[in-house]
This record gives sequence, C-alpha cells and structure tokens, in this order.
Amino acid sequence: MSEDADAPPDAWRMELSDRMEQIIDRKRSSVQGREESLSAYTHIITAQFAQPEIHSKLGELVPALLKSVKGGASEKETVVALKALAVTLITDPSDTIYDAVYQSLKQTISDSESTLAKIAAIHTLGTATFYGGASEEETQDVMDYLLEIIESDGNSVDAADNGEVVTAALEEWGFLATQLEDMEDSTEPAMDAFVEQLESSDPSVQIAAGENIALLYEKSHTELEDDEDAPPNDSDSDSDASSASDPNAPVMVKRYTVYRREDQLKHTLESLANLSTRRLSKKDKKSLHTNFADILNSVANPTRGPRYQNAVNQETGKRYGSRMTVRIHKAGEMRIDRWWKLHRLKALRRVLQGGFVNHYEHNEVVFDSLPIMIARK
Repeated sequence: MSEDADAPPDAWRMELSDRMEQIIDRKRSSVQGREESLSAYTHIITAQFAQPEIHSKLGELVPALLKSVKGGASEKETVVALKALAVTLITDPSDTIYDAVYQSLKQTISDSESTLAKIAAIHTLGTATFYGGASEEETQDVMDYLLEIIESDGNSVDAADNGEVVTAALEEWGFLATQLEDMEDSTEPAMDAFVEQLESSDPSVQIAAGENIALLYEKSHTELEDDEDAPPNDSDSDSDASSASDPNAPVMVKRYTVYRREDQLKHTLESLANLSTRRLSKKDKKSLHTNFADILNSVANPTRGPRYQNAVNQETGKRYGSRMTVRIHKAGEMRIDRWWKLHRLKALRRVLQGGFVNHYEHNEVVFDSLPIMIARK
C-alpha cells in the first residue's frame, strides 16, 4: 500500500504515522526492523506529497535519520536512511538542515567502507545543500569538495578509481552549479577536471563530465542588458542560433572564454560522439553517441540546449529547435531546452524516482526548482 501512489489517503497516512514513530523511537528496535521502517517511510513520502504529515515531526525525524546514517548496523540501514533524508528535504525544506547534516554526510563519504553508502551520501549532500539553507559560499565549498573527488578519481575519499563515486560527484556538482549565477572564476579548474574525465573508461563518468562542460558553456552566455549594444547580426552567431527557434527569445551574449583549448576539446567530443569499439555494449555506445552529439553542439553553439535539432517547419518554412520533452500525465509536455533544466530534472528524478510527476504537480518546492511552462496537448 505504501508503494501505491493511488493508495487511500487514510491508509497511507496511518502507515506513515506508524513508520515515523518507529524511526524516532529506536528503543528495542532491530536492524531488520529499522531497515523495514526506513524503506516503508521512504516509499510513502516518495509516492505521496506528505509535507503536512511530516512537518511537525521534522525536528525528531532528522536526528533519528542521522543516527542511522552515522551508526547504521548494516549497509542497507545507512543507505536507506540517506535516501529517506534526501526525500524528506525535498518534501519539507528547512534553512537549518544543511548545518545539521553537513558534517555527518561528509564523514560518511570520507570514512564509510561501503561504496553504496558513499554514493548515497554524495547525492544526499547535494540535496541538503540545495534545499537545506546553504549560503552561496557554502554551496561553493561543497562544489570544491566534490571537485576534489573528481580530480583525484575518488582517491580523496578512499574510493580510488571508482567510477560510480566519481559519477555521483560530477552529477551533484552540476546540480549545485545551476544555483550560481557568476561562475567565471571557478570555470577554469572545473573545466580542467571535466576534460580529463572525458578520458575515463567508464561511460557514466564521461557523460556526466560532458554534461557539466555543456552547462558551463551555457552559463558563459547571459542575456543582453538594456544598456548594451546588440552583437552583429551574424547568421553563425550564438544570438542568431538562439533566436532561430524562437523570434521572441532574448539575445544572448558571450561573457568569457570557458576553455582555451577549445579546438582540442571539440576533437575529443567529436571522437566520443562517433566512438566505435568492441569494448562497450551497444547500449553504452548509443548513449555516448547521443549525449556527446548534444554536448558538442552546445560547445559549438552555447545557446543550444540538449537534443537541439536545426529543423524546418514544413508549413511556415521557419527554422526551429526541436528539443527534449517530458510528459506530465495528461497535463501536457515539459520542454527541457536548457542544460540547467536537464541537470535539475535528473537530480529530482534521482531522489523522487517514480514519484517525480506526483511531486511536480503537488509539491511547490519541486515546481519552483523547475518552473517550466507545460505545453498542453
């Protein structure tokens, strides 16, 4: 019942209340009992928007979840507690939670012997930083910490050459970067690390690094200010590429150079977009080809988002950019036409999984994270 989004409200609310009490009152609880309670609690608040139900218990829930994170008697208890904490934060954010959880999460990432716990803690740290009241300076500190993991191939957290840990760090770095407006000073060291990870033998690492590169190129362009002169009307310019799909789109202006060895970068991206090797499965090769074709397109034209296609409307003869869409039940489709939107969508889906659509429709916090106009069908 707790896994069913259509469960009767009285049923899931009663079960949720019982599960919260079991998590908070750890006396005489067994490891298996805590694992079961944490799993059921996470299923319920993922499938249902339960902010009114958990708000009054937040002050007791967070410390109880941290006890299972820091002192979990099994890998499963630790991992499920971390996931429960992340969904709790998205359901009912608080400006004080980042300070309460930061050290415990960082310690788990550094000291846990479990790869799954490290990965879950990295993702939960990203969620806690985004929704837990971290300042811009604190957000940058977390991104620097994640960059150390990336630069060291996981060695900085005792996870040497672990692609899953490095991928998690790359994904959360990109998610947090969507919050920051001015990234000129932090772009160079980040780009050096991401370009190096393009040489990884793990496709997931390569794709996550590439998506961060595309995001940084996108962020190097901002809207033309009222007191600025428009750039030359060049058909190959970035501003023209942006307005080709939408004549009402704002003019975008390049503010700084993202990477000095851009020709070399484009060559690497093109190689990945056309990679042919028996070492990889068909699925991995297709994923590399699709993603790096997008990433290369955005490096060459930073105002073009993921899945951009320079197509022509057969009726009007005008060019347009056909981009990624996400179906939201019967309400319509959400256009993912910028890399920052894709990063946030992926981050929310990592935490909410199958409950994303329900939260998007009912959880204001989730909608505010991705405030995208839905095209009615």
